[in-house]
Amino acid sequence: MTELASQTQLRGSLFRWALVTVPAAVLLGVLSGRLSDSGYGNPWFDALAKPDIMPPGWVFGAAWTLLYLLMGLALAVVLNARGASGRPVAVALFVAQFVANLAWSPLFFAAHQVSLAFWLILLILALATITTFAFGRVRARAAWLMLPYLAWLCFAAMLNWQIDQLNPDAETLVRGVPKAQIAL
Repeated sequence: MTELASQTQLRGSLFRWALVTVPAAVLLGVLSGRLSDSGYGNPWFDALAKPDIMPPGWVFGAAWTLLYLLMGLALAVVLNARGASGRPVAVALFVAQFVANLAWSPLFFAAHQVSLAFWLILLILALATITTFAFGRVRARAAWLMLPYLAWLCFAAMLNWQIDQLNPDAETLVRGVPKAQIAL
């Protein structure tokens, strides 16, 4: 078979990749947040002092949903680039930064390791930046889809750092809410 795929076939292939990568990215991101009780409503997080630039809770849910959607699309674009030079490396870098991303919520919200979470988010930012450049070598469109994620990681790192500065005792603050209080 020596024929090249038509534009319609290529779009269909991209669509099939996106049908897998987008829901997988969103689902794994949501699971990471839910399993670690991330965000407002977590007694430990609610007890922390927050910086003035801290957005309301709904912003995080909306932003991360959109970012996971864009990351899934970017990955689909790269996976669809069969035979492209650098594709395997780009996919491996994406997986590495995505696994690190999924580890951040449990480290911050469940383990209460604010300082370690800050170093982890810097690692995620570095890996995501390298991934974006690797994606750009495969398909420029994939790199453009990663730019909002990089911007949000910078903002999230700044928030993490400020929370760490405002709460030097965060690891020991309100470990859990007692089920009952008895006054004597």
